[in-house]
Amino acid sequence: METETLALTQAVDFSMWALFARATLTVKIVMMILIIASFWSWSIIIGKGVSLRMARRQAAQFDRAFWSGEPLDELFQKIGSKAKSRPEKIFTAGMLEWQRSHRQDGGLIAGAHARIDRSMDVAIAKEAEELQKGLPVLATVGSTAPFIGLFGTVWGIMNAFIEIAQQQNTNLAVVAPGIAEALMATGLGLLAAIPAVIFYNKLSADSDRLLAGYEAFADEFSTILSRQLDS
Repeated sequence: METETLALTQAVDFSMWALFARATLTVKIVMMILIIASFWSWSIIIGKGVSLRMARRQAAQFDRAFWSGEPLDELFQKIGSKAKSRPEKIFTAGMLEWQRSHRQDGGLIAGAHARIDRSMDVAIAKEAEELQKGLPVLATVGSTAPFIGLFGTVWGIMNAFIEIAQQQNTNLAVVAPGIAEALMATGLGLLAAIPAVIFYNKLSADSDRLLAGYEAFADEFSTILSRQLDS
């Protein structure tokens, strides 16, 4: 009897595709959702990783140019309206407001310092939105994928027990395929959730560090301009 059961079990195809093909429609939909979520997460992870690396490089390049001793007016003219990197956009936002705050006679309009700060704050807020784009998707996948997979597993096991009751057979050859199909949903849920959580934490921390750098630069730039305003 045991030899017959073992032979029947070995005859069952337990490959990933076979498990998917034998699953019920509900479990198949759950698996497809998790596979799509996993690919979506990885596309965000790769895209954000590349963009954050580029942002760090651009920030380092601009820092060197800003602190090189070159007059700020010349640096602003060199960048002009072609600001591409995030630090350049923050710098040009402050410089544009600085220029607009001068009257035709060379004097300054009252409240120039506050307006310059607000202009740079608005620019930083826009860049923060760009830096954090896609991160909520990773957080959502990381928090919901295990539960979606668990739902697929519960549904699959329920159908496996129904099939056992209908066949009135608790043979391993009958039980094993249904249980394996059900557990595959949980496995896919974890496969989608674990990288999403890990990289959400990493990318979020990297974004926060970049934003802290932008805010520090804006404070330093504002201090430089305030000295010129006071003089």
